[in-house]
Amino acid sequence: MENKIKMVIVDDSEQTRENIASIMSFEKDIEIIGEAGNGEEAIEIVRDKRPDIVLMDINMPVMDGIKATQALTEEGAESSIIIMSIQGEGEYIKRAMSAGARDYVVKPFGVRELVDTVRRVYEMDMNKKRKNNNISASIIESRIISIFSTKGGVGKTTIATNLAVSLSNLTGKKIVLLDLDLQFGDVAICLNLYIKNSMTELVKDFANIEQDSGLMEEYLLAHYSGVKVLAAPIRPENAEYVTAEHIKNIIEFLKGRYDYIIIDTSHGFNDTVITALDMSDTIIYISTLDLPSIKNTKNGLEVMKSLNYPKEKVKLVINKSNENFGINHSDFESALGVDIWAMIPDDLASVTVSVNNGHPLVAHRKSSAVSKRIYKLAQSIIGDEKVKKRIFAAVF
Repeated sequence: MENKIKMVIVDDSEQTRENIASIMSFEKDIEIIGEAGNGEEAIEIVRDKRPDIVLMDINMPVMDGIKATQALTEEGAESSIIIMSIQGEGEYIKRAMSAGARDYVVKPFGVRELVDTVRRVYEMDMNKKRKNNNISASIIESRIISIFSTKGGVGKTTIATNLAVSLSNLTGKKIVLLDLDLQFGDVAICLNLYIKNSMTELVKDFANIEQDSGLMEEYLLAHYSGVKVLAAPIRPENAEYVTAEHIKNIIEFLKGRYDYIIIDTSHGFNDTVITALDMSDTIIYISTLDLPSIKNTKNGLEVMKSLNYPKEKVKLVINKSNENFGINHSDFESALGVDIWAMIPDDLASVTVSVNNGHPLVAHRKSSAVSKRIYKLAQSIIGDEKVKKRIFAAVF
């Protein structure tokens, strides 16, 4: 046959490996391309040989099968892993499946059982790849936009939520909003969403989500505007379970599936925020017209310069804009040496009512000055005046 199932056998018993290889030698559609005696050897041979199927024992020296399975899953190996276990290892099997194994067989297994399992897993993978190939023809070119500040209380989350809703209303495209203020995120509250699952639960189940992308929907909250939300952990102490690597994997997973990925960061720089900023196409940097904000914004821009972010990537937005308190826009620009990209007026009463009711201002008070400016902000991001002019005019 032209396309054989390429398989690697991993077991610390040489006799077991020889027996399995002997069994498979009678199957014309299966080819043994390598063997390993422990988990570390398995990882190396999978990297080198890229087999379709890895038949992995659980209990092995140096590195066991569960750790090897998890390592291969985390580094994105395309090989499917079938676990070999013995009677009474039910808990180990659960752990192995959670780590990314696709199926298992229990020793002593029959020839037919093993061969059928290998073929079934391989066929499932081929069906999945064919489906993904069909989807890839219409893959989405995502834009990643982070809403950032170096000071709390500047209205970052209000802008993030209303911008996401505006983009959804103006484009009708797929929008996802990530709450990356991991300790004290308020995106769900601002949109009046009940948190069933948060980022904490998602990272625990990410290996399964990578195997079945449809599971991601269980962790995204649906807003009536069409925006999907990935909520921050419910408890502040759970933030420690979400790492920068998790954030990178989540964003990479959402790329190609959503047109706009909006990220509401925490204020200031940390590993998770820098990861999001690095991956962003645009950073909307929120500040206000007061001395502490100006000082912090200036310092933050210097950090971004040291991170080698191009100037055009960072867009400075003044929120709660009001020149009646001693500092005007030209003073701000002179102090920082940068141009203001957009200004959103001060309307504390409307914004407070909107937040307390859990209704985006752009959806329920479209005529307010704040709503109009945020819609214009969204229009600038879209950048397609001809296509969107009719929709934009209809809103106002």
